[in-house]
Formats: sequence, structure tokens, C-alpha cells
Amino acid sequence: MKNILYNLFEHKYLGRDEARTILENISLGRYNDMQVASLITVFLMRSISVDELIGFREALLDMRIPVDLNGFEPIDIVGTGGDGKNTFNISTCACFVVAGAGYHVAKHGNYGATSVSGASNVIEQHGVKFTADNGALLRSMESCGITYLHAPLFNKALKAVAPVRKALAVRTFFNMLGPLVNPVIPKYQLLGVYNLPLQRLYSYTYQASDTKYAVVHSLDGYDEISLTSGFKVSTPDSERIYTPEEVGFKRNVESDLYGGETPEDAVKIFDNVLENRATDAQKNCVIINAAFAIRVMEPAKSLEECVAAARESLESGKALATFKKFVLLNS
Repeated sequence: MKNILYNLFEHKYLGRDEARTILENISLGRYNDMQVASLITVFLMRSISVDELIGFREALLDMRIPVDLNGFEPIDIVGTGGDGKNTFNISTCACFVVAGAGYHVAKHGNYGATSVSGASNVIEQHGVKFTADNGALLRSMESCGITYLHAPLFNKALKAVAPVRKALAVRTFFNMLGPLVNPVIPKYQLLGVYNLPLQRLYSYTYQASDTKYAVVHSLDGYDEISLTSGFKVSTPDSERIYTPEEVGFKRNVESDLYGGETPEDAVKIFDNVLENRATDAQKNCVIINAAFAIRVMEPAKSLEECVAAARESLESGKALATFKKFVLLNS
């Protein structure tokens, strides 16, 4: 590791195979926490390359506990984290809205590393027990259209670095990897990123795969469609910048999306959204992210149709019913 760090400190880049080997060694416990922290720090000081990202991804996917969902073709809705905005759990809410609209979702998530509440925090607060049992995950998908995969259960490397990530409490390249290593390897993905270089990086990475995707970025720094500014959407076929107004929504302000000081605060907002008791700003943010997720799966539909489907799922109570059934099945 010492030689690797010296090379990285001299602004050299890892080859794809070298990156793959490093992640394998992390999972095997061959580096101590200080060495792992030093490695992480390098990637806070410079951008990760496409080859490095693909090499890290390949290692994690090779080492994962695979999940077979028996022919289901789900979507994952996820943000990289690390935008420093401490929003409520927008993408997790959107997952249940999409499932409530009749689509299949395989949500891959973890505890919050740079925010108060990650997806796993809010799910666990409702009494859900995380599992890597393929049968249980498949039953959840069959019964309510959604299954949840707590990342550390499916990959030794993610479990090995969890204490270091928590101690550092800053975004790391593991934030970047999380969306790419869902053990289901879902056919569809809506990914939120916190800057434009990352948007390009993920687009290049997805183009080397079979994933149908949209990568979204709000131009004021959110790793999701926040409706606080214009936002850019990259798909296999196009790139486009939208404004909140042209997609039919009022513009939010940052305080509208604040996730609170504790996981309990975040859970309250999450519940308010699914119970259709949240503020318009909170609801609209979830609806627009869910709408773009639906459009990834149904590209022939207009955005207006996708927004209408997401809104109907939330306001009719279908999203809430889906969540309640999910909790019952997984507690």
C-alpha cells in the first residue's frame, strides 16, 4: 500500500486492474484503517478516472453476494450522497412512489455517511430487518413490488470500510461506487450526482454497460432533482437542462428540503410525504424524481404522463399502502 500511496500522491492514476486488486485487498483486511483513510483522502483531492471507477466497481461486483429476482427488471433510485445539503430521504420516498405506481424497485442503500439519515436509517427506524436471504428479497418484490438491499450485507469491502467512512464523515469514492454495485444489477437506474464532472463520469461508465439510465444533477449542487434550480438530465440518448417551471413546478428554496438534526426528524418527514401530509415543496421534489425514474422505464411516455403517474401514486395512498405492506413483510 505504501508504494500505491506514493504513486497517488504524485498525481498518478491507477489502472483498471490495479484498482480492482486494491478493492479486493481492502475486503480481505490487508490494509489498516489509516492506510484506507489515506487512500480515500487521495480521491478527495483529485477526480477519479473512468478506469479507476470501473476497476473498483468490478471488484465489488465480483465479491458481492448475488441476488436473483427471477426475471423481474427493477429500477434503483439513488443519489451518490456527499452534496452537503442534508436533505430528507428524497430518493427513498421516490422508490415507494414508483412501486406504488406499479413498477418494480430494487433499492440499494446504506446508513448515512455525510448526512443525518441514509436510506438504511429511515428504513430501519420503521422496524425493518435487513436481510441477504434471496428468498425473502424475492418475496418482497413479488408481494409489494419493492425490495431493499442494505449494502454492507452484500459486500465485505463496504462493511470493512464503514468505520473509516463514518469517522471521516466526508464524501468518498465509496459514495460514487454505491450506486454502481447494487447486487441485483438492476436493468434501470435513476442516479443523482452532486456535480457536472461526476455526471459525465457516470454517463461514460453506464455507456459501457447494459443499464438503461438517467443521471440527474441540480445545478446548485444537489445530488437529486431538488427543484431549487435548473437541473441537467443525461440519458443514453440525450442531455438536457430543465427548469422547475418548465416541468410544471414552483421553485423550492434550500430550507424546504432540510432533513432535520436527527434520524427521527428525517423519519417524520419521510412519513409525512408518504401520508400526503408534507409541504408542497417536499411532495413535489419526490414526485419529480419519481417521474423521471418512471420515464427511464417508459421512455415513450411524456414527462407529463410520468408526473401524473407519480402524483397519483402518492396522493391516492398507493405509495403509503406499498410502504406499509413492505414493512409488514420485512419486519
